[in-house]
Amino acid sequence: MTHAIRPQPGILDIAPYVGGEAQVPGVAEPLKLSSNENPFGPGAAALAAFGAAAGRLHRYPSTDHAELRRAIGEVHGLDPDGIICGAGSDEILTFLCQAYAGPGDEVIHTEHGFLMYRISALAAGATPVQVPERERRVDVDAILAACGPRTRLVFLANPANPTGTMIAEAEVARLAEGLPPQALLVLDGAYAEYVEGFDGHAGLVAARDNAVMTRTFSKIYGLGGLRIGWGFGPRAVIEVLNRVRGPFNLSVAQLEAAAAAVRDRAHVARCRDENTRLRALLTARLRALGLGCDDSAANFVLARFPSAAAAAACDAALRAEGIIVRRVASYGFPEALRITVGDEAGTQRVAEAIARHLGGRA
Repeated sequence: MTHAIRPQPGILDIAPYVGGEAQVPGVAEPLKLSSNENPFGPGAAALAAFGAAAGRLHRYPSTDHAELRRAIGEVHGLDPDGIICGAGSDEILTFLCQAYAGPGDEVIHTEHGFLMYRISALAAGATPVQVPERERRVDVDAILAACGPRTRLVFLANPANPTGTMIAEAEVARLAEGLPPQALLVLDGAYAEYVEGFDGHAGLVAARDNAVMTRTFSKIYGLGGLRIGWGFGPRAVIEVLNRVRGPFNLSVAQLEAAAAAVRDRAHVARCRDENTRLRALLTARLRALGLGCDDSAANFVLARFPSAAAAAACDAALRAEGIIVRRVASYGFPEALRITVGDEAGTQRVAEAIARHLGGRA
């Protein structure tokens, strides 16, 4: 007989998210360059705070995240009342879709955008709308042309993943200004800290009532294993999101490690400087091998090969040497590999392995 228990509309349209691989059969300790993790890990202050939290694991964490919101506000010059914290910035994206999009509504994302935008929209019963990019860059005019009376959310990552490209502040402001009145602009700043002097569009968000930004501790802060993120936006929006947020969505250890990490500006600066140096080195070596490689503003580069077969062959060759990078066909780039910027040794190793495979020197 036909089973009567069915999920909500949209759920079965979701292709589950698959993260970057972490293992190669037969290799005990592969070089993992597939998940845009910080090769230097968390700073000493975050590690100490995490360890100190072990003595209080029998206590429930705070429900309001007041200390972490205060620390974020101090460092970034933001009103703590406009900040919400979540289990990674992914959870904030989920809250936004849950609170502001549903059946009959549309959620816009660009063709190479983070896969969770589509997944979160479908999970809320909304319709994801994919907008084309131009030469691997966000096209503001294309987004505005796709907006209509059903548009409720517009997701934009800047810098973008997996391209690493970035659009100017003026273009983002033009997008925010041109949105229909019922639409909310969501600015994903997962890689914002890798750009010297960039506020992740915090100033733009603070000046408007139709924009929210999200950030994460998983990248430059080296806390991907703890899953901590945050968002900033108009108080009215943050109040709505807190109505759907679980009261204990972050643990004691998460809250205390993140508060210490955000205040450790020296560690962030060191990681950013090293990433900038090694990213330039990797980009130059890939280009010298004849591969397409846009200027990246993040902690990875997108290497474009002549064909999908060529990218697959290089990926196989790297895996044979115990190196894991990210195939990005699911992001619309079957001919490309996304390569995380590792430490000095890791960067040299992956560049030399690709050169060997291609029979060149770079």
